[in-house]
Amino acid sequence: METPVTFIIFKRPETTEKVFQVIRQVKPIKLFVIADGPRTDREDEAERCETTRSVIDRVDWDCEVIKNYSDINLGCAKRVSSGLDWVFSNVEETIILEDDCIPHPSFFRFGEELLNKYRNDTRISTISAQNVQSGQRRTNYSYYFSRYSHCWGWATWRRAWQYYDLSIKLWKEVQTENLLHDILIDPKAVNYWRRTFQSVYDNPTGITWDYQWTFACWMQGSLSIIPNVNLVSNIGVGADATHFTSNQKFSFINIPTQAMEFPLKHPPYIVRNVEADIFTQKTVYKATALDIFKEEVKKILNHSKIQN
Repeated sequence: METPVTFIIFKRPETTEKVFQVIRQVKPIKLFVIADGPRTDREDEAERCETTRSVIDRVDWDCEVIKNYSDINLGCAKRVSSGLDWVFSNVEETIILEDDCIPHPSFFRFGEELLNKYRNDTRISTISAQNVQSGQRRTNYSYYFSRYSHCWGWATWRRAWQYYDLSIKLWKEVQTENLLHDILIDPKAVNYWRRTFQSVYDNPTGITWDYQWTFACWMQGSLSIIPNVNLVSNIGVGADATHFTSNQKFSFINIPTQAMEFPLKHPPYIVRNVEADIFTQKTVYKATALDIFKEEVKKILNHSKIQN
């Protein structure tokens, strides 16, 4: 596969190995690897980071492996954003995977073909692997267009990433001009994203980087491509997860994957699927940010108790 693949890893060798084996099937000729460093107050984390990195040393196909490993812990927000800045200083486009997102092998061909097709079309910012429509097929084509940029397996271009801003400096102006209403229309969605972006603005280097990506895409009025079948499964739920320590509230985690059929059937128009987006807002984004925050606070408090 000619398209570069970017692999974001940290401290979970078990899940990293599973994603690596799928990457190994498609044999990209260039592999970028972004790794965060261990936290000094976490027992055995340095060893787990090293074990995770050792998975990458087993590349056994003709591949240029380019590593960006941090010696210190930057945290999820800084590490992912700075790592992708580095990737896009080297290449124009890439397919991106995290260490707990197992793609269907057909996602790589899907991503590569659409990166080529929409390379110069600034209306499109993201090609996603994830479909959260609970089996509902929203189109007779291979994919549809959405305002939501799912990042559990995705692809994009330097031309789109250039607008990414970890601190979302534009937020105050967006809030003053009430631009979220122009984008979202629905008052409940507006209130949800207003709270979300305000929390990011108040703590931009916290636990998330992807809401900032959504913000960047919306500020450019761009759309995402969503496959008509789900092409990725997140297996990252667990005690050592960064965000999701349980899956009780998150029905969109660990969804089974299906193969994409080829040749792709391209829509003859670029129009957002409103029905699909309403479903996504009601299911995925009804309380996700708040629940993630609660999960993170719970982990911090539990770790504090153990340390004391």
